[in-house]
Amino acid sequence: MPAPRGDQLTNGSHANDPHDSAYESYLTNMERKKKVTQHRRQFSDGSSLDPNRRKHICIATCNRADYSKLGPIMKAIHVDPELELSVIVLGCHLIDDYGSTYRYIEEDGIPIDSRLHTIVRGEDEAAMVESVGLSMVKLPDVLLRLRPDILLVHGDRFDALSLAASAALMNIRIVHIEGGEVSGTIDDMIRHSITKLSHYHVCCTERAHSRLLAMCEDNERILLAGCTSYDRLLTTNTKNWEGVVNKWVGEGSESRNYILALQHPVTTNIRHSIKMFGLMLDALLQFKQRVIILFPNIDAGSKEMTRLIRLKGIETHPLFRTAKHIPIEDFVVLTANAGLMIGNSSAGVREAGAFGTPVVNLGSRQTGRETGENVLHCREADTTQKIFHSLEIQYQRQFPRSFIYGDGHAIPRILKFLKGINLAGETQKKFVFPPMPESQSKDIDHILETQSALAVDLGGTNLRVAIVSAEGEVLDIVSRLSPKSNEERLELILELLKEQSLKAIKLNCRVLGVGVSTGGRVNPTDGLVMHSTDALEGWHEIDLRTPISGFLHLPVWVDNDGNCTALGERKFGSGKNLDNFVCIATGTGIGGGLVLEGKLIHGSNFCAAELGHIKVSLEGPDCLCGSQGCMEAYCSGAALTREAEKLHADNELIVNGMTLGEDEEVSAKHLIQASNLGNEKAKAVITLGAKAISTGIISLLHTLNPSRIILCGVLGPVYGEMIREYVRTHSLPTAAKVEIIVSDVAEPALLGAASLVLEYATRRTY
Repeated sequence: MPAPRGDQLTNGSHANDPHDSAYESYLTNMERKKKVTQHRRQFSDGSSLDPNRRKHICIATCNRADYSKLGPIMKAIHVDPELELSVIVLGCHLIDDYGSTYRYIEEDGIPIDSRLHTIVRGEDEAAMVESVGLSMVKLPDVLLRLRPDILLVHGDRFDALSLAASAALMNIRIVHIEGGEVSGTIDDMIRHSITKLSHYHVCCTERAHSRLLAMCEDNERILLAGCTSYDRLLTTNTKNWEGVVNKWVGEGSESRNYILALQHPVTTNIRHSIKMFGLMLDALLQFKQRVIILFPNIDAGSKEMTRLIRLKGIETHPLFRTAKHIPIEDFVVLTANAGLMIGNSSAGVREAGAFGTPVVNLGSRQTGRETGENVLHCREADTTQKIFHSLEIQYQRQFPRSFIYGDGHAIPRILKFLKGINLAGETQKKFVFPPMPESQSKDIDHILETQSALAVDLGGTNLRVAIVSAEGEVLDIVSRLSPKSNEERLELILELLKEQSLKAIKLNCRVLGVGVSTGGRVNPTDGLVMHSTDALEGWHEIDLRTPISGFLHLPVWVDNDGNCTALGERKFGSGKNLDNFVCIATGTGIGGGLVLEGKLIHGSNFCAAELGHIKVSLEGPDCLCGSQGCMEAYCSGAALTREAEKLHADNELIVNGMTLGEDEEVSAKHLIQASNLGNEKAKAVITLGAKAISTGIISLLHTLNPSRIILCGVLGPVYGEMIREYVRTHSLPTAAKVEIIVSDVAEPALLGAASLVLEYATRRTY
């Protein structure tokens, strides 16, 4: 009989009968829905959060392997006064055949808040699927009762997938431990699925970090901490091995005179993995050394592998010992002192490397992981002889220790990371996609408003702030002389930004952010001017991002003026659709930017593309950088002004057709004018400047081999033809074919500063 509808319960004769099972079921379901709604509201808008309460972390552990990684985190959180710990135990921990390993958690003094029997026995593919479903049926009630702020899940097991899916659907923030790794089996599919469900990530290696970024995860939510097991590995005394080795391997056993075997099923090819397990046992029997072998995990195929152990008499063989589970402290000692580890456990490619223990890795289960030189892969492992030969090669060899997966300091990094997670706001996850063609869909705000950026160009002479549209049109610009002190520069930048922000409103512009182009060496990651030449005296260790962002409440990007010029050319000018080009910016000084393989090059400490300071002479005029003979000292606007003043002092600058006002200062423009009117000495200065910049360009051609050189700034047209001729006659024939183009972009530095905003604010983050 179907359950009564809501109107029947309200108006029917049994509406108030407390013994009516349908009525009780209805009330129970309604109460549960109410709790779920309240729970989701709490974790989606943060309105129920008390800022003074401890952050509640829930950690779920499924088996002996993940507890070895999660246990150290549990212990650290348990004693931390700022954090509250809840522990859920499920999966193999509660099965006697797999060692009832939950007892080790209790022995470690960690209280268990919930025990969930979630494993459907059968050890086949269907049982794994049913176990995931059973977990998802049971987990919601536990999570509603515990009400955690954050759920920590580990690795790539099917149990962890059910945990992540449940928490994601209940709007609980998820931190995934050891994402971004590659092993080579179905574990990869599960691991990456958990990654996509998780809000935060703690990874172990640089490659894992790079893979997470490639999967469009937010770099701000990724912690490269190292493997937590290394915190224990590197502090465990492995030299006092006698008691542990004798206990597990047998009386009279010696260090490096035994083999540690751990082989698990490969669920994508169960039949082959069972066959390979039998071949491994045969090879170990033939090798005639002491062996301690752990039973496989609960994946599909494990029952057949356990049957093979018994069929081959392994449990009663005098050289073999078996174990359902070995406590992590003992396992570390056994790993460090083994003559060899064989199988397909991740312990072989991760933990064993910390001790240089030789490893034979069988099959495909771990072939995608990073390994030290201690690992020998036997990928096919299709004959006993092949495995036996691998044992002969590796047994008792000495290898250097490798620390690919950690340095022993992961736990404090993770605690700091957890404490820094902001619980306010929605839990909706955002992905960071690479640049892609803009969507054709329209929004009314985009129709009515012009997407734009505020662009700042701070040079040695002028400070300019412009409103630049997404199409590269300069909608408005203000300019002032660049102040001499840092305080005055910052004050003027903020003043002009405020002025342009108000104009943007009148122009119906939506300002997406602020891009700053500045002279000097810049750390764009932190928005920091590291130091500058005398052209911007005292412009050192200046944080531009923080005061501007705090003042306007907008995102701020900062880069060197030469780099910004290159970005402007790439987005709006002669660098469009080019992967390799060099941009040379001419003005008061000489700067530039390098775009190689489609990427702007900053260098190891942000000093790349300081083109003005390429040495073109062993001696020569003094440069503002403190050296001599730099390109900038010959061909920059400041260098031409210096030579113009010398000629004028000797009455050799002014020629017929030129006039100089009574209070007008001599500058580079007068030198150029005199050269154009036939002043040979002025022309000689210009020619020398062209040769200097050409010499620098030739060095770049022979070093980087770009497809195009782009000359920007006011001096580009002055030098352009002379540079083409000099490069053609003085460089290698192949290099001489390079295109040398004078830019037609009027404001490359300003457009580049704007492109910092437009590139990232409109395309990268969704």
